[in-house]
Amino acid sequence: MNWVIATLLSAFFLGLYDLCTKHSVRANAVTPVLFFSTLTGATVWLVLLLVQAIHPGLLPPTLVTDALTWHQHLQLLLKSGIVAASWIGTYYALKHLPLSLGAPLRAMSPLLTLFGAILILGERPSWLATVGILTTLGSFVGLSVAGAQEGIHFHRNKWVWFLLMGTLFGAVSSLYDKYLLGTLHFSVPTVQCWFQIYLLVFFAPFALGWKLRLWQRNEFHWRWTIPFIALALLVADYLYFSALRNPAGLVAIVMSLRRASTLVAFAGGLLLFKEVNGWKKLPAVIGILVGVVLTLLG
Repeated sequence: MNWVIATLLSAFFLGLYDLCTKHSVRANAVTPVLFFSTLTGATVWLVLLLVQAIHPGLLPPTLVTDALTWHQHLQLLLKSGIVAASWIGTYYALKHLPLSLGAPLRAMSPLLTLFGAILILGERPSWLATVGILTTLGSFVGLSVAGAQEGIHFHRNKWVWFLLMGTLFGAVSSLYDKYLLGTLHFSVPTVQCWFQIYLLVFFAPFALGWKLRLWQRNEFHWRWTIPFIALALLVADYLYFSALRNPAGLVAIVMSLRRASTLVAFAGGLLLFKEVNGWKKLPAVIGILVGVVLTLLG
């Protein structure tokens, strides 16, 4: 599959992931949501590992994981630790922020990724792609104005800072993904499988502490969207990793195109969650779309 098409399909499923996340954490305890959604993804890959062990050759190559050394396992454990830090920030932020603000704010990660790709990986996006990325990010200034009208002042709202922290770790994760897939040549299913399993290792102690009431906590309510968080992410990540593994897929451009998920989440926030000031946010969202188109043309 062409890496651009794979990235745009990944963006669609990532938007569904944001919608499922918002529905799951709204007025709900975040820690068990993180645990059970991660458990769903890990279970899928554990079953596939079992099938691969019992019936070698039964699974298609796109689902077969490679044997790893201990050093390679540690490299994927680090990947899971970075993602765990990102999710803790973003899940708590999305619980308290409107999705029509939170999802676009998360899309600032292409700028951080662009800087990292230029400084660390030596990538050189075209001038038009760079203009597209900067146009996308410049549109977020308008969102801060709309957010202030809802009583959310970006500079002093702690959940905005949580989201920025999660976004920063997300950008680091993207650069590390390109290193794992493009430089070290890990296969896509291998990265996705062990990353999901090791995420469960990180979140299980927090879930146990929540269960034992080791800290003040909210009550948990099961919602059908919790397993769908993992399922949407499995599809989105598989397509995303496939795009990154393509030598033509510059990480900065892949990340920018993937932020088209903002449009899916924005529309869902207005239609499903009845969030306010939709029309006032629309120009900024259109700016994001223009930026994505410019990046694609670049």
